[in-house]
Amino acid sequence: MASVKITQVKSIIDRSKRQKDTIKALGLKKINQTVEKELNPQIAGMIRKVNHLVRVEEV
Repeated sequence: MASVKITQVKSIIDRSKRQKDTIKALGLKKINQTVEKELNPQIAGMIRKVNHLVRVEEV
């Protein structure tokens, strides 16, 4: 599978609990933090739910 870099670009303040939990499950804690994850269907679904808060780059 491909690997992706996920960077949080917007704040989770005033977002729903579900979106906050999804950001935390991706391993992100603050703005401009980047994590590298293996792209699988579960991670892809999480990215889709918070795509307005993150930037995704293929590695």
